[in-house]
Amino acid sequence: MLAYIGIGSNLGDKPSHCDQAVDRIGRIRGCRLMGCSPWFLTRPVGVEGQDWYLNGVASLDTEISAHDLLAGLLAVESAMGRVRAGKWGPRIIDLDLLLFGEEIIRDVDLQVPHPFMHTRRFVLVPMVHLAPRLIHPVLGRTMADLLNSLEGEGQDVIAFEG
Repeated sequence: MLAYIGIGSNLGDKPSHCDQAVDRIGRIRGCRLMGCSPWFLTRPVGVEGQDWYLNGVASLDTEISAHDLLAGLLAVESAMGRVRAGKWGPRIIDLDLLLFGEEIIRDVDLQVPHPFMHTRRFVLVPMVHLAPRLIHPVLGRTMADLLNSLEGEGQDVIAFEG
């Protein structure tokens, strides 16, 4: 199963945190890292007074279930020191399961496709670098089409040159 993981950090050494997360994600049992987008500096969405994020997307070939992958991602966040302090608070690392093949999952603890991915430029820009023709399983539109139709106000995304 091909899965896509959103990666972000807005605390400390953001490039190092994101690179470390990619390495750890690739070592989740039953997973193999297939690719990673470039990194992008992005303005926080929905909050004020936080440092900008470094964001990207990784793709994984996985033999485990979506719930087991989510557990692995949460374990990576915890091992890297993530502290959950309020919705959309600053974070050393944030890992979101964006897509899991063409599966549609609506559980209390897991929603795939990620319910906001199609509204967020910081997700769609790196997704388009990895898989521009990938079809959103609910909306039936490509990642490139979703990005092109997205209103961008307040969603600055700048290529990271680090």
